[in-house]
Amino acid sequence: MIQSVNFRIGDSLPANVVERWTTELALQPESQHAVELRRRIEEHLDAGHGECWLHRPDIARLVEGALFHFDGQRYRLLAWCIMPNHVHVLIETKEGFPLAEVLHSWKSYTSHEANKLLRRAGEFWQREYLDRYVRNAEHFEKVLAYIEENPVKAGLAKLKTAWSWSSARFRMPGSAAVPAA
Repeated sequence: MIQSVNFRIGDSLPANVVERWTTELALQPESQHAVELRRRIEEHLDAGHGECWLHRPDIARLVEGALFHFDGQRYRLLAWCIMPNHVHVLIETKEGFPLAEVLHSWKSYTSHEANKLLRRAGEFWQREYLDRYVRNAEHFEKVLAYIEENPVKAGLAKLKTAWSWSSARFRMPGSAAVPAA
């Protein structure tokens, strides 16, 4: 099962902001409401709100290493992008390793280690995460492009291959396959 996942640093998107947007969008039809809420969340995250600890190379390297750690054993890592305050992953989980457990493993390990590097305590990641099943090949290509183009869209890089914390830097032109880590 292939899924797209987004998880974020604890202070990147306060709950009261999402609640306000949800109230503002309550009168829209359900399908429009969901699309607009997702657009606002993406825009907010890309604007770089919060501490943006993932902008630090040591923290980004830590998170990337955690993503690679069980690649090929518990899941297949298809694409990823570590932004300053959130992470995108395209993943195919393997039987016996549900997405929730994989995410818990990544977040538990990286929050502990990142807090040590930052000499802090407390919540690092928000408990919630966003996930969507990838329906077909066309959807896969759109999700892959979104993930790898995110640093360009957010104004952090001119080319997707120039962003240091993304699968795009490993991808050959025209290839959707990511080499094994």
